[in-house]
Amino acid sequence: MDTAYLEYAANGFYLLAVFLAARNSIHTWWLGIIGCLLFAALFYQVKLYAEVLLMLFFVVTNGIGWYQWGWQSGVKQVTNTPLWRLAGYSALAALVTLLYGYILHSMTDAYAPFIDSAILMFSVIAQFLLMNRKLETWWFWLVVNTVAVPLYFSRDLQLTAIVYIGFWFNAWYGLYIWRRLRNVSLTPG
Repeated sequence: MDTAYLEYAANGFYLLAVFLAARNSIHTWWLGIIGCLLFAALFYQVKLYAEVLLMLFFVVTNGIGWYQWGWQSGVKQVTNTPLWRLAGYSALAALVTLLYGYILHSMTDAYAPFIDSAILMFSVIAQFLLMNRKLETWWFWLVVNTVAVPLYFSRDLQLTAIVYIGFWFNAWYGLYIWRRLRNVSLTPG
């Protein structure tokens, strides 16, 4: 498939999925699976191999998230993650970023392997937080989107970079909405 068409299709599905995640909609998950498969093909073509791995990870976790949000009994409310746990996640992500970035740098023709690896690792954390309806997911998505935008522009993926600018704003909106949902879920019925 032509890179331009693939980029348009991937962004269309993924944009809708991310938009629906901020609105706490279960449809985020199946749309995300389609978008991730398309992005995996696109990122492979432009040699962003950590991004390919990330998209395949997202396919699996989108399936799990879909189950957790829809079919699992006792749907989780929006809650917070303890600060010590967030610090641990961040430290682990930084360490794995360095290790995986080094592996990509040494063994492949990957473009920007350390930046690509950082996007991978912080996205993994953000995804797990999203699946468990943790408010802090949006802070991690803000970091990911801030780093991803210049990387995508540097690979001539202008549409993807522009969409990720939109994701950056959507993460702020998701943070706002989920704060409200957290406050509602903590009040007695």
